[in-house]
Amino acid sequence: MKTLLGALLFALAGLFAYSTLSGPNGVPAMLDKQRQVRELQQQNSRLQQEIERRRERIQRLRDSRTEQELEIRQRLKLLKERETTYILQDPPKQPPPE
Repeated sequence: MKTLLGALLFALAGLFAYSTLSGPNGVPAMLDKQRQVRELQQQNSRLQQEIERRRERIQRLRDSRTEQELEIRQRLKLLKERETTYILQDPPKQPPPE
């Protein structure tokens, strides 16, 4: 009787362990969550670098009159006196010979 009860408990424990490990919250789900965490950490790192670059650029614009002038000229497409802009066009593309 005790061995039958022990075997039944062992089988139930095995079944529970199998369903726990392979179920929706099991090992595959845990591995997927770890992959997602790594991807989000990489994304956070890239965003932090972008934020730092933008902060540095803002600081340069605050501190440097030359940077400010250059930015304004580029955005508004302004020229200084006696300055000329040349616009070069690509030659027209020829259709490939048949």
